Amino acid sequence: MAPKPWVPYLLIAPAVLFLGALFLLPLVQTLVLSLQGEGGLSFANYARMLGDLNFADALRNTFLLTLVVVPVQIALALLMATMIARIGAGRDLVLWVWVIPLAISDLAAGLAWLAILQSTGYLNSVLFALGLLDGPTPWLTQETPVVLFIGIALAEIWRATAIVLVILVAGMQLIPKEFGEAAEVFGASPWQRFRRVTLPLLKPSIQSALILRTVLAFEVFAVVYALGGRNFPVLVGEAYVWQGENQNTGVAAAYAALIMLISMLATFVYLRVLRTPREQMA
Repeated sequence: MAPKPWVPYLLIAPAVLFLGALFLLPLVQTLVLSLQGEGGLSFANYARMLGDLNFADALRNTFLLTLVVVPVQIALALLMATMIARIGAGRDLVLWVWVIPLAISDLAAGLAWLAILQSTGYLNSVLFALGLLDGPTPWLTQETPVVLFIGIALAEIWRATAIVLVILVAGMQLIPKEFGEAAEVFGASPWQRFRRVTLPLLKPSIQSALILRTVLAFEVFAVVYALGGRNFPVLVGEAYVWQGENQNTGVAAAYAALIMLISMLATFVYLRVLRTPREQMA
């Protein structure tokens, strides 16, 4: 019996309907809201967004945080995944401990690091007990922007590296052991096997992890809000302010549209730069 050409379309129809209802429809509504003006469709909301006092800082902070956090998370996850691959007994326990942050919400992670870094937090208490501080020292203020950035970056790295780790561990499990064993037989060192065998075969997983983490990094909000509040503006935070405090849905939608555009451009770049040959994906 010949296969029906419409069967594949029928099988993916539920997923298409799901994405259309929960993604495409809100996306179109957001774009329409961002273009609504007093006299009809206009770019007035975008002009107001660009003229926002915190826009430049929010854009810079968002990009800077992404450029610092995502590469560190990829490097750490690669190291951790390689270590897990070499562990025999207790491997599952180590992986379970390392992915515990996945069970913690963004806001809860931010509050946990706030308890460590605030002026009366655990870090100041330890440093004071060691005689390194004379008293409570504020770290998360406008007067200490570098320390504030480092604190937010550390919290985000701790919270979300586990997502990358899970993706890379799954990718490593799909790499046939025979490839590494053959390279070892031909005298390849551990670093050569990692660079010449593991990394190329892990490229699809790295691509997926980069896309996911970059998109989520551009949408960071709860951790930043818990640690820095308005002292460290980011794009999603400004969208929240315009919607919640200023009650201006149009400008908030413009911020959302900008975040979506940046995420789509980053995804396109990753898909082009880390393109995987079809035969390697098979």
